[in-house]
Amino acid sequence: MLSTASATRFPTMARVKRSRPRLTPSSAKNLVGVAKVIGPAVLPVVTPYLMKAAGAARDGLDRRRARRLGIDVAELAEFTGRGGALHVRIVGADQSLAELEGRESASDDDRAYATRARDTLANLAAAVRAAERMPTARRKAAHKSIRHGLDPIERELLRRLGVPA
Repeated sequence: MLSTASATRFPTMARVKRSRPRLTPSSAKNLVGVAKVIGPAVLPVVTPYLMKAAGAARDGLDRRRARRLGIDVAELAEFTGRGGALHVRIVGADQSLAELEGRESASDDDRAYATRARDTLANLAAAVRAAERMPTARRKAAHKSIRHGLDPIERELLRRLGVPA
């Protein structure tokens, strides 16, 4: 059995591993040399798998983003940029206004509201496009203002479509 004094003289592997640097200049040089020798032989075999993995990862990210925005993956390219989510909301509100106007039970007041709201939505869409080229702080402030302009339109639209709030 080792005494306490001998335990400090003979460090354990855990203490040795903690005290050594993980990557030294000589070990890095050795790794580069190994990569130069093995790389050209392995790269043609591994490349197709890497490309397939990268494509699958990109597809997954696109699907996740489209699901978060509430649109189809095919429509994702139309709603890019920092204001993409606002554009989706504006287009969705515009489509709902078209449904409201197309109803047989739509009153003249509903049609007049749809016309007024479409003008506002056009202005909001232009503001989103303009905000894309603004510095970050101004863009965030503009997007906040746009959201506040879009919220009452969506609330009134839902009320007119008979959806309880």
